Amino acid sequence: MDPIPTVHTTALRHLKLLHRGKVRDIYELDATHMLIVTTDRLSAFDVVLPDPIPHKGRVLTEISEFWFARTRAIVPNQLSGRSLDALPLEPEERQMLEGRAVIVRRLKALPIEAVVRGYLIGSGWKDYQRTGSVCGIALPSGLELASRLPQPLFTPASKAPAGQHDENISYAEVEATIGAVNAARIRDTSLALYDFAAAHARERGIIIADTKLEFGLDENDVLHVMDEMLTPDSSRFWPADQYASVSAARSRVKGSAPRKRVKSNSASGKTPSARPSALARRSAAPKVSKNPAQTFAGTRQTCWIVRQARSARWASLRAKVSRSPRNSLKVICCWPTSSR
Repeated sequence: MDPIPTVHTTALRHLKLLHRGKVRDIYELDATHMLIVTTDRLSAFDVVLPDPIPHKGRVLTEISEFWFARTRAIVPNQLSGRSLDALPLEPEERQMLEGRAVIVRRLKALPIEAVVRGYLIGSGWKDYQRTGSVCGIALPSGLELASRLPQPLFTPASKAPAGQHDENISYAEVEATIGAVNAARIRDTSLALYDFAAAHARERGIIIADTKLEFGLDENDVLHVMDEMLTPDSSRFWPADQYASVSAARSRVKGSAPRKRVKSNSASGKTPSARPSALARRSAAPKVSKNPAQTFAGTRQTCWIVRQARSARWASLRAKVSRSPRNSLKVICCWPTSSR
């Protein structure tokens, strides 16, 4: 039996729930701090599916903390550095939260999805096919799906209410929403973060095709990066050695079976259901590996990573030790990214 519990929904007895998002549950601690719990919930096209993916929340939390720690010189982040030890938690709650909960500063969230694209994929590709531009930014003609862009682009999206889709917007609309000063700060910081992360990952054989960032302001109007950072939920990762042609990249970024199922259900008016065995067989079931040579870090750190496995049952997971750092490239295949 897997000793690490799978978490779909939390209900901490002694803390007040402030918000339940698609993946994260947020609890109030005091006037200046919150507890963020990253669950194992899976969402596709802003629809939360009923079956959680074991360990997903722990993977997202560790990847975010990895990048938060390495980008402090570019922008402050939400992490408070406080331990969970002093929180009023029951023993079983403390076990459940291990590796998936962090205490963060309470920030004033800016209602913009800060998307940076290095490659032409997803909704950016659709915009380009229709208009020859992305978020109002004109691009050269003749680009193909998954083409590398001449330079990374800041292509923002609206922060839609729960149950609705984020929509690509122009930079002028960002200025109108949060002001010219904050718009410029978010744009410049997002591009700097992407440039740093993309270079770091490329040295380790990984392409970061695009990423979505979120920002907030503290009581002194200092900009902070928040929520998550450069995870499989917010970014597209491609193995660099498989990006030999556009056709290879195209096959690498096809929609996953859960996303296709949500599309199908949405078109027919059905409510998303639990994954049937046929869907599970078409999907890559994730296994969790303890990899002593984490690819992103390039150091011998023990890190939870996800690797693909052929399996008819998503729930049949087990810990397995792997010594191949290339397995961490498979992290992109385990659950769908957003509909950027």
